[in-house]
Amino acid sequence: MEQRVLGPGAFAKGFRADDNSREGDSDAVVRSELEDFFENAAVPLHLVANDGTILRANRAELDMLGYTAGEYVGRSIRDFHADPAAIEDILNRLSRREDLQHYRARLRAKDGSMRWVEITSNVRAVGGRFLNTRCVTIDVTDKIKAEELLREQENRLAVTYQSAGTGIAEADAGGRLLRVNAHLCDLLGYAPKELVGRSIFDRTFPADVESDREQYRRQVAGEIKSYTLEKRFVRKDRSLVWALVTSSSVLDAEGQFRYAVRVQHDISERKAIEATLARRAEEQAALHRFTERLQHARTPADVHEPALDAIQRALGCQRASILLLNDGIMKFVAWRGLSDAYRAAVEGHSPWPADCADPQPICLGDMEKAELPEELKRTIRAEGIGAVCFVPITEGGRLLGKFMAYFDQPWDCSADQVEVARTIARQLGFGIERLKAQNAAQRLAAIVESSHDAVVSKDLNGIISTWNRGAERLFGYSAAEVIGKPITIVIPDDRLDEEPLILGRIRKGELVDHFETVRRRKDGTLVDISLTISPVRDATGRVVGASKIARDITGQKMSEAKVRDSQRHLQDLLAAIPAAIYTTDRDGKITYFNEAAVALAGRTPVIGSDEWCVTWKLFWPDGTPLPHDECPMAISLREGKPVRGYEAIAERPDGIRIPFIPYPTPMRDADGNVIGGINMLVDVSERKQAETQQRILLDELNHRVKNNMMMLKSLLSVAARTSRSLEARDVLDEASKRVAAMAAAQRVLYDTADASNFSVQPFLGAVCETAKQMFPPNVRLVCEADSIKLPNDVAMPLALIVNELLTNAVKYGLNGSAGGTVQVSITKKAEGNSLVVRDEGSGFDLNSVRATASGLRLVEGLARQIGGTFEVHRDPCRCVVTFSQAPLEIGRATGTRDD
Repeated sequence: MEQRVLGPGAFAKGFRADDNSREGDSDAVVRSELEDFFENAAVPLHLVANDGTILRANRAELDMLGYTAGEYVGRSIRDFHADPAAIEDILNRLSRREDLQHYRARLRAKDGSMRWVEITSNVRAVGGRFLNTRCVTIDVTDKIKAEELLREQENRLAVTYQSAGTGIAEADAGGRLLRVNAHLCDLLGYAPKELVGRSIFDRTFPADVESDREQYRRQVAGEIKSYTLEKRFVRKDRSLVWALVTSSSVLDAEGQFRYAVRVQHDISERKAIEATLARRAEEQAALHRFTERLQHARTPADVHEPALDAIQRALGCQRASILLLNDGIMKFVAWRGLSDAYRAAVEGHSPWPADCADPQPICLGDMEKAELPEELKRTIRAEGIGAVCFVPITEGGRLLGKFMAYFDQPWDCSADQVEVARTIARQLGFGIERLKAQNAAQRLAAIVESSHDAVVSKDLNGIISTWNRGAERLFGYSAAEVIGKPITIVIPDDRLDEEPLILGRIRKGELVDHFETVRRRKDGTLVDISLTISPVRDATGRVVGASKIARDITGQKMSEAKVRDSQRHLQDLLAAIPAAIYTTDRDGKITYFNEAAVALAGRTPVIGSDEWCVTWKLFWPDGTPLPHDECPMAISLREGKPVRGYEAIAERPDGIRIPFIPYPTPMRDADGNVIGGINMLVDVSERKQAETQQRILLDELNHRVKNNMMMLKSLLSVAARTSRSLEARDVLDEASKRVAAMAAAQRVLYDTADASNFSVQPFLGAVCETAKQMFPPNVRLVCEADSIKLPNDVAMPLALIVNELLTNAVKYGLNGSAGGTVQVSITKKAEGNSLVVRDEGSGFDLNSVRATASGLRLVEGLARQIGGTFEVHRDPCRCVVTFSQAPLEIGRATGTRDD
């Protein structure tokens, strides 16, 4: 079809052609006005042919795009559209005689910019023939930009709302939540759909509802525009969270309430700090009051009663008691709220031995879960005790007793509360010891007066101040005869030079200890004495005199002579013994050795220089170097007790190594103080050779046992496959699995070098791997074990227990071949060792299935055999065997080390 560009007058002609009933020429004025209207209209207008050629465009359209008429008219409208699909859609719809209303498109301006326009267009046709389109093009670029900016702002606001680091919600006049952000959902633990539509008071702690409800009512009524309050929310997990809530009104154009924006700031941490500070203040007040009252204590009750007040006030417990060690037994000395029956049942119990060096507080937060004898549990339950805390009372490193804090409900003891309890215990120990010291001072005065030893005091000029009855007996002078006179009255002439030296040391604050000398009695006879002279100080610490204790050592001197004779006899005896023997002082310095020690060590020790052992070098049985200050003799002297069960290797200077067993034993004086040690080294070279041969025989035996077990398993498996009885096949199959588990355990025992203990990790891996071979391939076993050693006697029962529980888990917990995961672990717990088998099933009640489940009865029997207990838990299913077996304590004798 031929198209042509329309010239001036075409617009008016077009209007005339639309109405075929009008014929003839129109008035020239009308044509002129129409022409002027098209050309100078304020909105862009253009005419387009049916092939898309621009037939005419007015000035507004050319100005909008920046083109001249020659650059625009006569070209295809497609050249100016930025989106080909859009212009094709426009032309196609117009070719179908469809009208376009506000069709949005993009046009290219001459300067390269894009103009958003809304096109309103229809078709002019004559006699069904398409003549051209009439298009009104409205520039909406600024409107589009404004809309995009508004959308961006709305999106940014929505992101800000959702990403805000505080909880935000919108609520209507009825208090129903209209909108919540993610932070509020996280704060309360609910999904948005669980909150929207619910009342703002639904998740509020009941005690805080009325205050919030009243203020919200006033806000909705317009009495207030906003309010702030602190309240608690109940989270989905039932825990509480404190929040600072600010509720602000959003009003409509008439100033009426539309909705409220509520901002929730989590202040739980601040509230916890405030509670902690309040608790600390109460604790400090209790400790201050306790300390103050201790200063005025004169009787035990003056110490015990303030202590009970402090315990209850600082720890918040309902009841308390104090028990002190008396002849090694814990006995009640003060209590509150405890029945006679309870005290009788628990008196004497102590969680720490009497000689414990560093006892620690013990808190049992839930007595129903505590591992206690059932009889004791019944007593505690009858007393209504929910939780208890044992706190040791010590002074100077000694255990004096304990105090007990009782709670009616289960109680979680924090580290800070434990520290407060320890502080109370320290103050209580100080008060007890201070009271003892006061009583001791009174007793000391009586002891000095009645002492058999002579106790004398003098000033720095040597003038006698006090003289006890022991001095009267020793020197023959009465107190009246010597007080006020110089001490030289009892010093022989040839010993007078000792007194200035003694007074000089006393003036320096030195102690003169066990100074042996001779003094003269009133009758002129001489007596051997031992003097201990101590400085006497005033309140400022200044030395003002001396306290002297004189003891008659005449009999001691005679005894010492006898001891010297005895020591010579002992040395002769030790020299005759064929084993290596040596002695040390309390610091480990060698003081004696016999010839057998020289022969074993291959060297001559240096007395007074060599320490701990006569050997040149020491090793543990595994070849690890053994420092001399860590050898058994050093341990024996440090701990003050004999050391047995160790084995070591001595290397001589010539390189020869000799295995030996030491027998170090402390030597004590008459007062029980360690003054040195004696050690005998027994050469065990021949025994080690015998042990090596024994190990070879044992390995051979283990190998044969393993082979026999595997043969037995094979026979059982063959019998199961060939048996025609289903029941017999099941029995034989179970027996085969049990033998396989025992064989796996035996293999681990066979492979270990330790003849008495085995490691749990390879043991559990071997048993699980053996069991897994008999399970469906879609069953996954996860095995975990701590680094634990157990005695070999436990291996077979434990292997059978693991096999039975795994078989039960796969058969019932995973529904046979349904597939899934079974977890098995052996871990070290405070109460002992714990074997746990978990599956994905819902579990079972042990009591209801015990009668029909022979495998579980077997597990219970085997658990008792190793001294353990068997329990079953649900959701998910967990079978737990708890036992307290420990490795055989053979120490260094087999080269094991607890580094």
